[in-house]
Amino acid sequence: MSHDDALDIQALLYDETVPGGGHTSFILKRGQSLRITDLEGGANVSLLLLNAQQPSERLNIPDTLKGQHTAKLTTGHCLYSDMGRVLAAITADSCGWHDSLGGVLNAEEVREKYGTGRYQELRNGFFRNGTDNLLVEMGKWNLNLQDLLMVINLFSKVTVDAEGNFHFVPGNSKAGDFVELHAPMDTLFVLTALQHPMDPNPQYAPKPVQLHWTEVKSGDSTIACRSSRPENARAFHNTERLYL
Repeated sequence: MSHDDALDIQALLYDETVPGGGHTSFILKRGQSLRITDLEGGANVSLLLLNAQQPSERLNIPDTLKGQHTAKLTTGHCLYSDMGRVLAAITADSCGWHDSLGGVLNAEEVREKYGTGRYQELRNGFFRNGTDNLLVEMGKWNLNLQDLLMVINLFSKVTVDAEGNFHFVPGNSKAGDFVELHAPMDTLFVLTALQHPMDPNPQYAPKPVQLHWTEVKSGDSTIACRSSRPENARAFHNTERLYL
């Protein structure tokens, strides 16, 4: 069955557009999926994940990469928590590569890269930074700077050469590209739509993305994720034990 067919057995719950530079947070409930779409091409979404019921459990990128023997995250991969559970599974992906290495910029780094872009002159077009955007959303859930750890940068591709140097690959995501994340547990999503820290574009020009919530009514969209690695099967087992 194709992914388009799979959408026929999912119920649309909600749609929302996050403007370039914007940020949001929400709980993706167990059994729900979120499709994030790059509307114009060249988008980047910095994403932090936590257990919605116990936010001290959060995304562990080193375990995510070690457990699946890759730093190239795409369809069939899982995003692990530090408790060995699955916070989200990548069930569909037209982009093919999502970065786990680049992090986010802070206010000083944004000023150094793009210049001064103050609210006083630019109003809502002022230059935002990933650290502050994520912290604004985290504050809504009683979280603070000590809870801000590594993020996944969706739609961006960073390669590493033989000498260990990082290289940003422009044009990785085209208009209409998407990634779909399924939640096998109640997962707190915190995200911002800002340029990747390594994006060579000297202009501050973050791109918008669309969020599309669905609920799975039948079938199991996570089969490919469960079967891609033995470690993933164990992580799903650990997750399902929460709901016995």
